Amino acid sequence: MRIFAASLATETNMFSPIPTSVDNFLDAFYAPPGEHPDRPSLCSAPLWVARHRAQREGWTLIEGSTAWAEPSGTCAQAAYERFRDEILAQISAALPLDGVLLGLHGAMVAHGYDDCEGDLITRVRELVGARAIIGVEHDLHCHLTRQRLRGADILITFKEFPHTDPVERAEEVLELTLQAIRGEIKPIQSVVDCRQIASYPTSREPMRSFVDKVQALEGHNGVLSISVAHGFPFADVAEMGTRVLVITDDNKAYGDQLAAELAAELVAMRGKSTPPFLTAPAAVAQALQNTTDRPVVIADPTDNPGGGAPGDSTHLLRELLEQGENAILGPLSGIRSLCNSVTLRTGARLQLRLAARPLASGQPLDAGSTL
Repeated sequence: MRIFAASLATETNMFSPIPTSVDNFLDAFYAPPGEHPDRPSLCSAPLWVARHRAQREGWTLIEGSTAWAEPSGTCAQAAYERFRDEILAQISAALPLDGVLLGLHGAMVAHGYDDCEGDLITRVRELVGARAIIGVEHDLHCHLTRQRLRGADILITFKEFPHTDPVERAEEVLELTLQAIRGEIKPIQSVVDCRQIASYPTSREPMRSFVDKVQALEGHNGVLSISVAHGFPFADVAEMGTRVLVITDDNKAYGDQLAAELAAELVAMRGKSTPPFLTAPAAVAQALQNTTDRPVVIADPTDNPGGGAPGDSTHLLRELLEQGENAILGPLSGIRSLCNSVTLRTGARLQLRLAARPLASGQPLDAGSTL
């Protein structure tokens, strides 16, 4: 048995002005064939779990490249095509293959490609042929498009948000891919679009019970896998939003029925799964009421560099200054001011103008600092 594994991933915030380049991938995480470290990353877990299982069971794993860029703005076309074509060339050199494992975030967008993952999976299918089994792992903040579902036999998303289960889901992708290669199962997909955008933290109700229910359904009545694609709201693409994917063992009718029932439950949760949000004034005021000796963390969920945002909002900083409380705030983008600081000597007074996009991030804030 010959299986190829690779990973290409980033989470694209299309509203961010900061583009994603080749260097962003090389600086964040890039491992050519055979050089992936002996630990899983967020999106390369399928390769890592396959490496260890192949060693135990004696089948052949061909390791391809793995690349990850921290979330940012739309990818340069050349960046996506470079890493895509690198992986495709490796697959061509490895043929014939019984299966392919791909670790893909699921919300990657490049100039010229609204669906990078769909494009890559389609090209992989063209190379390996109809009989090879393609297994894919996605972050649950993905765009579950029709193109990638047409190309993949097995597609499984993380179940947990925060993401605590990439390895467990990668093990499921690998196991189902192996079973399909051996002819033990015939995976059939059923997908329903919930037509909604929402936040679904799974560490709190009602999503905690929903995920537990989904996992209890797997392994019964021919259900191989159930994935809930939460969607990534910071993308301007056609097929974004919440979707339910049920994979059954050759039981399309039941899969369709179950996917529709679970989707209806998610729609009924509309407005109930999103955690409560505070305004900046209310968040700072509540933090000031803290009576413990532990620090209070205030997080801005939209202007979040971890989700690809530029990190230049001044709303919280302005409230902290106005309410007179000492605090540490970061990261905060102020590129032009920071560049000017290299010409100043220690002890000089530096005048900063923070934030570069006043309409999106609040009014610029002027502040002075002594170096």
